[in-house]
This record gives sequence, C-alpha cells and structure tokens, in this order.
Amino acid sequence: MEKVYKLPVTLLRGGTSKGVYLLEKDLPANRKQWDALLLRLMGSPDKKQIDGLGGSQSVTSKVAILRKSDRPDADVDYTFAQVSVDKAVVSYGGNCGNISSGVGPFAIEKKLVPVLEGMTLVRIYNTNTGKVIQEEVPTRDGQVQYDGDFRIAGVPGTAAPLKLKFVEPAGTLGKGLLPTGNPVDVLEVPGKGSLEVSLVDAANPLVFVRASDLGLAGTELTDAINGNPELLRLLETIRGLAAVKLGLCEKSEEAAWVTPGLPKMTLVAPPADYTTSAGETVRKDQVDLTARMMSMQKAHPSYAMTGAMCTAAAAAVPGTLVQRVLRPDGDLKNIRIGHPGGILPCGVDWKENGPVPGIVDTFGYRTANLLLEGLARVRV
Repeated sequence: MEKVYKLPVTLLRGGTSKGVYLLEKDLPANRKQWDALLLRLMGSPDKKQIDGLGGSQSVTSKVAILRKSDRPDADVDYTFAQVSVDKAVVSYGGNCGNISSGVGPFAIEKKLVPVLEGMTLVRIYNTNTGKVIQEEVPTRDGQVQYDGDFRIAGVPGTAAPLKLKFVEPAGTLGKGLLPTGNPVDVLEVPGKGSLEVSLVDAANPLVFVRASDLGLAGTELTDAINGNPELLRLLETIRGLAAVKLGLCEKSEEAAWVTPGLPKMTLVAPPADYTTSAGETVRKDQVDLTARMMSMQKAHPSYAMTGAMCTAAAAAVPGTLVQRVLRPDGDLKNIRIGHPGGILPCGVDWKENGPVPGIVDTFGYRTANLLLEGLARVRV
C-alpha cells in the first residue's frame, strides 16, 4: 500500500554539487525503505528527473542525511546517498566532498551544533567511509554567513569560504592508502592491452590513468568525453576492472550496477594550457597537473572534492601516476588541479612512514549556498 510523506527538505549547493539535505529522524526507521523514498524524491529513474528534485545529472542528484553524533570526535553523523539519474539505483558507497561542504551549514541551520561568533567548527563523521571531516563555517550573530568574496571554479559568483579538512583520510575500504600495496598496478584491458593504473584510497578510492596512455591530452572538456560513446565504454571498462581488483565486485561488467560510484575513474596529465567549459584560458603555469574525473559513468563537469583529496594524497606517494605527472617543483600544501571548470586548490599534510607516507590530513576550500527550505510530497 502506498504511503504519502510530507518530508522536510533543505536544498543546498555544496561546492560544485547540489543536493537535498535531510534529517535522519524524518526518514523511515527501516533503512531498507530509504532507496524507494530517495528515488521518488529525486524523480529517478528518468533522464530529466522531471517529477522530482533532481537536476538531471549526477552532480545534482545527491542526498545528505544527518543526525547528532554520539562519537566523542564528531558533532554530527552524515550519510551520503548518490541517486542515479537514469537507473533505479541508490549508492551509499563512498562520500561526496562537495556535498560534505554543505553539511556544516545544514547542521548549524538545524541547531545540531552550537554556533560560535566568527567561525564555527563542525566535526562531521561520514558513515560511508568511516572518516571524520572538520569543517570551518563562517558564522555571525548566530547565523551561517553564506555571502562573501571567495570564488571556486565551476560556480558563478562568490560566497564565503569553507575550509574542509579530511582527517586521516586513507583506507576507506579498510585496505590502506594503497589497497594493492603498489603505487602502480597493471590492468589487462580487452582490446587495449596492458594499462598502468594507480589505485589510491583517501577520502574515496580512485583509479588514476595517464590520459596519454589512452590517446588523450588530459585537457578534453566534458562534452567531448560524453559525446564519445567508445571512450565512455573504455573508461567504464577500466573502472570496472579496477573495482574487481579492489574487491568491490566480482565481474567488471557488474560495476555500473554493483558499485557505480567507486572507484572514481580519473585521468591525469602534466600541466598544459587549455580552455575551460566557460571559455576561460588556463595557462600551464597556473596548475600543477590537469585532471578529468568521471561521475556515474559520465564526465564530471568540474572535479569532485573527495577526488581532489585523494589526488593530493596520491601526490605525496612516490611512484604513483599522479606523482609522475605532477609539476616537479610543486608545493604539496598548495596543489592546483586544472579541471574542466577551472582550477581547484588543495593540499596534504603527511609524515614519513617508510615507502608509503602516513597521510595526516588533506584539505581544500569550498563554498555553499542555502537555496530552499520546505516540504516535499513523496508518494512511495
């Protein structure tokens, strides 16, 4: 029998993503009922998501679910859900760093944490990865300050800066920073042959491939990648093979359904001149590497925040493909990633720990904006 929910929702832009933020107490106590509810809420599966709150692409079909935390090192527990646009799939595998940037403001809006004057530190436990994120949120007179003069690539206008620090982000799969123990592995790709990859797990697991090994420059824009079905199939094949190697699925062809969001497929290349999706010029001396990410089998319009965190961690590991393409004189506390939307700065703190460094934290800056608060009518 169908049930109609009047669900309190908050729509927030977090970084270069947009999502629906919910309190766990407003959802069914039985988590098995969440998927059907979230699919209906976002209007999936439907490429237009015309009958829901989704925005017809992966970066606008995301959900954050919060509750107060009982942990001594966290103020709130946060669960991320990636709702597929055109499939009846909800993935809880991994986290979204951009959506994470909206968690602090939402927690303050819902009075889950006490507000301080000037800046409020929100300690966030991400249930997907088992990792803690510390977010610094500008606050004044008991309110979140959304307006400011900080600009991030991929978002029009300016807003107040939010600093996110991912504490000890390595090993979300329980297998360490290098899940295979190697800075470089070789995959046998049907029709392509042997291909070098780096499998790195920090904030989220990523599979890094040199763009040049696939005949690409690493400066391709989103439409060029998405408009090439053969390339999309190749990239998903590589991602599927990496998923098998990481133990996330048994067969590579199952990856799009069993583990659609992890690992995240990422192309890396040395610094180069290129033009962004907005027609702006990025010079090679402005970036330390160029990179392109995939999200739910499509090209990401900018760059995932967790992807940046993993890229920063990989840059600190000798021998990874990221370290090999990185500007030789680059500063690991200010790594500039050139992506289709522009430049994303990030950094890493690490300590020597034999051949594989210990990642103390990775960090970067985002912005957020509260777009809407209200009730969503959801019939399930």
